[in-house]
Amino acid sequence: MKRRARERPRKPRTSAPAAAPRVIILAAGLGSRMRSARPKVLHRVAGRTLLEAVLASAEGLRPERVVVVIGAGRESVVASLEGRSVTFAVQDPPLGTGDAARRGLESLGEGAGPVVVLAGDTPLLRAETLRALVERQREDGLDLAFLSFVPPDPGAFGRVVRDARGRVRSIVELAVASPRERKIAEVNAGVYCFAPDALARALAGLRKNPVSREFYLTDAVQILARGKGNGRVAAVTVEDWREAWGVNTRRDLAAAEELEHRRGIERALDAGVTVLDPNSVRIGPNVVLSHDVVLHPFVSLEGATVLEEGCEVLAFTRVLDSRLAAGAVVGPHTDVEGAQIGPRARVGPFSRIRPGSEIGEDVRVGNFVETKNTVLRRGVKALHLSYLGDADVGAETNIGAGVITCNYDGEKKHRTEIGEKAFIGSDSQLVAPVKVGDGAYVGSGTTVTEDVPAGALALSRSAQTNKEGWVARRKAKKSG
Repeated sequence: MKRRARERPRKPRTSAPAAAPRVIILAAGLGSRMRSARPKVLHRVAGRTLLEAVLASAEGLRPERVVVVIGAGRESVVASLEGRSVTFAVQDPPLGTGDAARRGLESLGEGAGPVVVLAGDTPLLRAETLRALVERQREDGLDLAFLSFVPPDPGAFGRVVRDARGRVRSIVELAVASPRERKIAEVNAGVYCFAPDALARALAGLRKNPVSREFYLTDAVQILARGKGNGRVAAVTVEDWREAWGVNTRRDLAAAEELEHRRGIERALDAGVTVLDPNSVRIGPNVVLSHDVVLHPFVSLEGATVLEEGCEVLAFTRVLDSRLAAGAVVGPHTDVEGAQIGPRARVGPFSRIRPGSEIGEDVRVGNFVETKNTVLRRGVKALHLSYLGDADVGAETNIGAGVITCNYDGEKKHRTEIGEKAFIGSDSQLVAPVKVGDGAYVGSGTTVTEDVPAGALALSRSAQTNKEGWVARRKAKKSG
């Protein structure tokens, strides 16, 4: 964060513990420029909705309360945050950001902490930046501290207007900015931290815009800057302008995706990761990477994924909400979701590891093998064309090509249990619920419907019959 010393009125410090901030997230906008039936805040960047990303940053403040102001498409917005600790306030009809903030404040309730107001369309904002903004407001006893940034092109963002002494006087929207104001490089990020009572004072002074007939929260800056004591308002400039990027159009959404992509690559490189093709690799904001991980081209790491040291993810592989232990190798062309991959395990190519799968240490899962809610213990081999669902496979067992655990009877799922050092022959079907004991063999082509004792051989083939001369007789019959 850059600070402007000339803007910092001082106040006596107190030793009392600081009250937790309260947060209002403005998510009621129509988002008409997105040209979409979906509410703008539900569009995604790096696998998260814009609103989820903003809420994650807000939660980094450990707020006393979070109010989300909703309007257009509110049913789907509420559904998207099911289970999250938030309160909803409805803005209907839409009357601008100032009115939305008023609705949020009404639902926020009383509190001693500052009020942070966020736009629901700034998905790149970091919690660290918000904490620094709140600290600035508290340290300097400001009525308002808000984030500004200097992008490569200020575009349609509101300009931050300062006086000759560098003090913030107002935010001017592009549509009404003078030619001189349009040249200002510093713009508004739409992120505000108000003193506990300052937001209410500012909202009381808002006036409806004569053209749009809406109330603009940006006018609060001028109201407080011209208030008692010549105002106590400061703009805190974000060092990395990318954080403040707001999404209003599909172009903005694409730009935000690319900015988040670049941040993910930088984070990986700083962690000691080898990224063979930074242009094609995607790393989500919640992914945790250890040193000496190797990422091949067209890898996508999403959700709460963790890669421990020395992992390697091969080309065209997606990993979502999964953990790869040290030395694991996954891919190419593999999909892993909600799974645990053990140390030195090797999965792929063309494998699908579905939720609930636990792939143990030194396990080998090969091409066109699918697992779901299944445990493969140390040293298991399942190398070809198998489906292993709702199963527990003991250590060092071999699963032949084409083996299927028949886990669904049309109404319920059932488990298959296979012991240690068993051998399941190719093209066998294990009809759950069923158990195969330690060291047992299942002959190729067998349908197992009963438990197989340890050390036994299970066979269910009919006796083979060879009909000598059958081919010649068939040909003769056709020609006759």
